[in-house]
Amino acid sequence: MTALEHPARRADGSGRPPRRVPFPVVDEVARHCLQEEEPETVHIEVHLPGNPDPDRLRTAFTEALRRHPRILVREARGAWYRRRYEWELTDGPDVEVVTFPGARADGLKRARERALCDAPPLTASPPVRLEVVAAPGSSGSVLFLTINHTALDGPACLRVLATAAELYGGRDNAPAAPPTRAPATAPAADAPDLPSPWAPPARVARGAPEPSPGNGMLVAELPVPRRPKGSPFTVNDQLMVTTALMIAHWNREHGAKPRPLRITMPVDDRPRDMSMPIGNGTRLVEVPFGADELTPLLDAEPRPEDVRTLLRRTSDRTRALKALSRPQLGHGATLLTAPVLPVGVRAAVTRGLRRAAAPWTSTTLLSNIGRIPYALDFGDAGAATAVWFSAPARTPRGLTVTTASTGGRLHLALRWSRTLLGHGDGARLRDLFEHYLHATEEGPGS
Repeated sequence: MTALEHPARRADGSGRPPRRVPFPVVDEVARHCLQEEEPETVHIEVHLPGNPDPDRLRTAFTEALRRHPRILVREARGAWYRRRYEWELTDGPDVEVVTFPGARADGLKRARERALCDAPPLTASPPVRLEVVAAPGSSGSVLFLTINHTALDGPACLRVLATAAELYGGRDNAPAAPPTRAPATAPAADAPDLPSPWAPPARVARGAPEPSPGNGMLVAELPVPRRPKGSPFTVNDQLMVTTALMIAHWNREHGAKPRPLRITMPVDDRPRDMSMPIGNGTRLVEVPFGADELTPLLDAEPRPEDVRTLLRRTSDRTRALKALSRPQLGHGATLLTAPVLPVGVRAAVTRGLRRAAAPWTSTTLLSNIGRIPYALDFGDAGAATAVWFSAPARTPRGLTVTTASTGGRLHLALRWSRTLLGHGDGARLRDLFEHYLHATEEGPGS
């Protein structure tokens, strides 16, 4: 058991302070770059056909927090010249985590807005909140989890929610086995030269931004794209190609010259059972796309054989990137967060480097959670019928794409910085995503 997995200990009669653990690299970099205008939140919304009992849900969720004690943390106070940020592990929540806002017609809309603009504070344990609102037009409910991304990510919080569902409903929520990938095939001989990693990638073209700061979001439900059994590419590869074509098409519509794209892809190798480490556990890789392999596909109906070629190339790239062994944010971030200088100095350096490196930041981020591995069965409230996630969308990317699937349906969330795009832009991007997702499908005779 690592230091992060030990049960929390608080001050006792001897005056011993709570246990502390240093911020990992991902947490520290996120902490350095916090902005009030665009909080680093992860939002998860789980739709249920019924309504959970408030007292039982509070009890179940609080017990789930204790069974995953790494989520029960708050930032320890310290001077600017200290060498590390540290988490204090607590025995229980400092605040009421589960709330039931009063029913109102726009309750769902307001809950989404809060999830994007109101991050749980790092100074109170745990840095997550759970709101339960009525689902409009039905007798169901929606569980809204808002996570401060400095402390943990979406898959880790979903693991905690699955434990709460099991405690609430008394039914097994063990994770399903992950899907298997077909064996690797020989790389395509006609693969073009990839763009240089030192060349600045394309940016998402500016649309009609909104006057208010923060993030906007649009969610949609689509069919999971068809894929013949034994295909060398995965649904994740289809989503990657769809995202690249969506942005290339959007940029062409807005007069931008064709440029190579790079899409950041989180890779999560953690187990999904009770042993899953809680925190920020994904590593980030960047998938490149050349302008010359995207531009020919931006027709009303791209040729299926050309799409299949790009899917095979993308499969080769994602497979190779997933196999790489590297730190979560790369070796540079590991060096930058070494506890040699005070955190106040490192914070200033990190923010300066972030601004300087903005032109080389990837075009967008695609986070594909994949099939939700848990039933999320809340007994009398029912099992989850839909699950949406969204990731922060600060500039210079300004747009993130997050997907998950339940029951053969794909749940898409587009999230953007309001300094770059507006709601009408989000609707257009959704239409483009749906169009190119359909183009990646293969029928039975393909």
